[in-house]
Amino acid sequence: MAELVLKTLTKVYTQAQSPAVDQLNLAVRDGEFIALLGPSGCGKSTTLRMVAGLESVTAGEIRIGKKVVNKLHPKDRGVGLAFENYALYPPLKVRDNLAFNLRAHGLGAKEINRRVEEIACTLQIQELLDLKPAALSSGQKQRVNMARAMVRRPSVLLLDEPLSHLDARLRVELRTEIKRLHAEQRFTTIIVTHDQLEAMALADRIAVMNEGKLQQFDTPLEVFNHPANEFVAGFLGEPPMNIFRAVVADSGRLVIPDTDFALPITPGVKKLIDSRKELKLGIRPWGIRVSQTQTDGSVPGKVAVVEDLGDETRVGVRYGEVLIMSSIPVTRRYRPGLQVFLRFNEEDLNLFDSITGERLSDGGYEANQTAPETAGKNEIQAPVSR
Repeated sequence: MAELVLKTLTKVYTQAQSPAVDQLNLAVRDGEFIALLGPSGCGKSTTLRMVAGLESVTAGEIRIGKKVVNKLHPKDRGVGLAFENYALYPPLKVRDNLAFNLRAHGLGAKEINRRVEEIACTLQIQELLDLKPAALSSGQKQRVNMARAMVRRPSVLLLDEPLSHLDARLRVELRTEIKRLHAEQRFTTIIVTHDQLEAMALADRIAVMNEGKLQQFDTPLEVFNHPANEFVAGFLGEPPMNIFRAVVADSGRLVIPDTDFALPITPGVKKLIDSRKELKLGIRPWGIRVSQTQTDGSVPGKVAVVEDLGDETRVGVRYGEVLIMSSIPVTRRYRPGLQVFLRFNEEDLNLFDSITGERLSDGGYEANQTAPETAGKNEIQAPVSR
């Protein structure tokens, strides 16, 4: 196990293209579990392949422990890689698949057998050792794939979307297994995934990437609750954060055009907004209350979509030209076309720059209110004249 440091790591395939990875800086602590998360084409797999030595580095530095490994052959870097497509040797039994790299490194037969039996016990694949890959299920192949990467006792364990080919039940099962193994083995681990739930469940910290650039690197809850920008806010969460265009009205309120939504601009929020006349408002679905009863500060809408998911119900409400997604308890029933009223929890509102997409607030809209205590809590007011 070792610390992994990426310093201004860059990969350019052709000069006519934008960098696949653009000056990436990342420091992974010894024994830490990191997720590289982002959409297809964001550069996460390219980053993993550069760490493994399967891709050359255009610029920057990769350091494992105290050693710069840019020029080292993959076998000399001390990394273990579990491939997305398993990449097991079909003619060999599972036992020989696990022993292959150990033999290549010159270990004796006794030590090889000991390590193979040990990792097979850890991953609960003892009964598979004398079978060939063709006789294994997808879940069993992935266990063998991970065992082959771990049997070398690498300084850094790299997992390239190891669960993407599995069905939902097996994904949950192996996700739990990976978490257990990391708690026991404490390999410095990087997993590449586009599945946000997988990243949230497994990682100590998440590095969110887009178009080759690092967007945010923090703990799962911090990335989820305090996204660094509009991209992170929209990428994490299922359904994603609702994001609306808002303008600063002459009345000193934030309004969503063509709706009755109006939010008082307190001194703290005014400082954040500065001279901006337009920005973005973001709120998670569970920060929106849906009711058939109108209350002070609520705004009207019409149910457009209802998704019953068993453990929750998602309701899409048409509000003006905006479709707002809300998450509600399954005990409440709504049908398309029903008139409802929405109320936004100010603590869950986020402000984003309309041009750069960068987040303006540090702890939700309400956390930035610095009006005197005697002013009371600000309420969303609707309707208003503008």
